[in-house]
Amino acid sequence: MHLSPRRWAPSRAGAALIVCIAAITGPMAPFTASAQDEEDKPEVVDLKFEGVKALKVDEMRASIVTDESHCQSFVLRPICWFNKSRLFYERRYLDRDELIRDILRLRVFYWKRGFRETQVDTVITPRGPEKVAVKFAVDEGPPTIVSDVTVTQTNPVLSNRAVERRILLKRGDPLNMIKLDSMRVRLETALWDNGYADAIVDTSIAISGDGLSARVALTLNPRWRTTIDSVHVHGNEKVSERTIMRSLTFEKGDLYRRSDLLRSQRNLYESNLFRRAIIELSTEETSVDSTKIVDITVQESPPREARLSFGFTTADFLQAEGRYTHYNFTGGARRLTITGAIGNLLAGQLNNKLFFSDNYVNVGSDRGRYFAPTYNASAEMQQPWFGSARNALALSVFTHRRSAPGIYVDRGYGTSATFTREVALRAPASLNYRFEVTTVEAGDVYFCVNFGVCDRPTLDALRRHQRISPLTLTGNIDRTNDPFSPNRGYRGRTALEHASGLTASDYRYNRASVEGSAFMPVRRRGALGGHIRLGWVKGVASTGEALGALEGEQILHPRTRFFAGGAQSVRGFGENQLGPRILTVSAAELRAGRLSKDGPLACPESTPITDCDPNLPAYQDDDFQPRPLGGNTVAEANIELRFPLWKNLSGAAFVDAGIVTQSIDRSLPGSRAAVTPGFGVRYRSPVGPIRVDIGINPGRAERLPVISEEIVNGERRLVRLNTRREYSVSRGGFTGVLDRMVLHLSIGEAF
Repeated sequence: MHLSPRRWAPSRAGAALIVCIAAITGPMAPFTASAQDEEDKPEVVDLKFEGVKALKVDEMRASIVTDESHCQSFVLRPICWFNKSRLFYERRYLDRDELIRDILRLRVFYWKRGFRETQVDTVITPRGPEKVAVKFAVDEGPPTIVSDVTVTQTNPVLSNRAVERRILLKRGDPLNMIKLDSMRVRLETALWDNGYADAIVDTSIAISGDGLSARVALTLNPRWRTTIDSVHVHGNEKVSERTIMRSLTFEKGDLYRRSDLLRSQRNLYESNLFRRAIIELSTEETSVDSTKIVDITVQESPPREARLSFGFTTADFLQAEGRYTHYNFTGGARRLTITGAIGNLLAGQLNNKLFFSDNYVNVGSDRGRYFAPTYNASAEMQQPWFGSARNALALSVFTHRRSAPGIYVDRGYGTSATFTREVALRAPASLNYRFEVTTVEAGDVYFCVNFGVCDRPTLDALRRHQRISPLTLTGNIDRTNDPFSPNRGYRGRTALEHASGLTASDYRYNRASVEGSAFMPVRRRGALGGHIRLGWVKGVASTGEALGALEGEQILHPRTRFFAGGAQSVRGFGENQLGPRILTVSAAELRAGRLSKDGPLACPESTPITDCDPNLPAYQDDDFQPRPLGGNTVAEANIELRFPLWKNLSGAAFVDAGIVTQSIDRSLPGSRAAVTPGFGVRYRSPVGPIRVDIGINPGRAERLPVISEEIVNGERRLVRLNTRREYSVSRGGFTGVLDRMVLHLSIGEAF
């Protein structure tokens, strides 16, 4: 087949030619032989492409029907060497009719990309009984090179920079028809978004006599500017026309912009009031060409929704959640959402059983505090399209009891107000004020170590009800192609938080954080993703006085500190366990611990508890409980390769890294950093990927301070041992390897 037209114009004629060729080539879907076909056709055990230099073989494979038998996933290849079961191995058979069509498909594939002289032949070689190898021998030939690209505007509407940004085909490139068509569409869309709804972009190609070069010309004809003449709404029953009109980013008399129509359509869908919403130009003619009639056709959804769900994670044990939403409460698309959740169910029974690790502490009565159920409940009223189709206002009341295992329990209630504006498509910015009365429940260890407060009056002050009322500015952007498991695009979030006397807050601080993720596709169904998180927080000097405790800026509410480690962080560590830590141990364990090999008790009663040596052979690491301190700064980085395994099952290999630092108490560990590799599997479910990850802890020993307790005059008092302990999660040998593996179960990707 030889295609070398001397002139090809306009673009619609070229599009028609491609459509005709596609019709000749037939369907492009992968071909799987039926049981009857398998008896008559040989199995293709090898498929090769010879002579391919300019283009990608993987893309060529995807453009044809003929394929070789292969393992369902490259991860399963070791199994496929021994087992060719259909569960792991997919057999492909030779269809000679499709093979003939594949020759034409490959020539069209090359022609579209600027190689108009390409020739393709096939070689079929027997490889045993009913088995063959197929080779496509490709003679690419010389490409048709673009010698010049010119863009002419009959009326200079777009700036030179705007035009240049949309030029995909450059001088010296092969004459790629796909890029040319994409370039035409991008220029046409730019004209539409400037109010020229009837704009036309014509393309023409002049091929040289020898077929080796081509001149490309595009003519932009904006014609006339168009405005919205009127807007008609159809199909609404319970939702008022006024409510629908408020969702629109355009109105009568505005310039017609295609982007406004798309954004308005997205607003209608995001209201959850409609299962179908179409915005299009009316076929009804207007009196003048410069005006357009817009038709909006909707199909309403049920206005109420209720949901009840159950689940579990390795950090929160069993959980139950309920949600009720009314999407048109009192009209105006006003949304009422009532939620409630309870967690930590059966914590006492499941702790340290199966895959539920022991995250709790053995000092004093702390253990019971962390076993108690956690909960949160809220009622929120949201008014979308508040003053503008790009604005939203939300008011809520809430109460909660949260637990960071082994660290603190955070109880609170309050109210919040949030104003959100969509700055750009899928890029909202929000200003939130949250007034909350909070109580921190924690053992003396927590306050003594984290706040440097060990005296009873101050401890009692910190345990009283206090106000935490930050003003927070956040910005988000999402350019990914899938909300659950993206394989292309990026997203980011930044937050600035301030709390002081001006915001009626007792806890006073400044806090900033930023995080971002990026994804790129790998092969057909895989993805490579990267993620970073940075954070900083600093207390205000007046916090101690406001809390009725002591002067100083070191008092930070535990919620404002940064922690690392866990299912969505550095997965080689348990929840919040990466960072500066101390060890806690009960006095009873120190005094009457395990007998050493030499016989005497670990720490005799005659020895002051502060002089007990925590490194004696009588003690094991299991006798001590690591307690995270949190930090003023955090930095995390994650990279993860996701790949298909079988049907809805996929795998992942990852490397996580992080560091947490604290500058509150110089006598305590200042920072901790680690790099942890790992692997996992995901199951794609309707509610998102169900994820099982195993992170591998480095197992390095740390020299950590040890906190215990003693009874003085009938009163329990915390003390710090004079000697630090060498502490490690790994016991060495094969058992030590298992100790270093940290299991995480959760719903949703890590980032």
